Amino acid sequence: MIGKLPEDILEAVLETVPIEFSVVDRDDKVLGWNKHQTRVFKRPTAVIGKDVRNCHPRESLDKVEKILQEMKEGKRDKARFWIDLPIGPDKEKQKVLIEYYALRGPERIYIGCLEVTQNIGELQSITGEKRLLD
Repeated sequence: MIGKLPEDILEAVLETVPIEFSVVDRDDKVLGWNKHQTRVFKRPTAVIGKDVRNCHPRESLDKVEKILQEMKEGKRDKARFWIDLPIGPDKEKQKVLIEYYALRGPERIYIGCLEVTQNIGELQSITGEKRLLD
């Protein structure tokens, strides 16, 4: 990043961006996440510091482990997939995009993983153009 953001500005940015994210360290321990109250995938705060495997359904665990292992080995920098989930008070199915990004430090050494989730249902309906302030 170029520049340094004051902590209150950085926190506001992380809570404002239209995504939810979780951060895992190099040892697969959950460090934290944003948007606690409005998350698609809610997690109890008790998982902070625990193994990320405690946050995923059993049926997807082998895939999560493979992604993390390939990131650690330097074979993969990201993984992207999407699913239809019932969201909101009416439980209408909406498209949810999920992306994993390897976090790398100096010399591209793996230091953790960023999991990003976004409800893209509204974005899928965009057509044409809308210019600034239109």
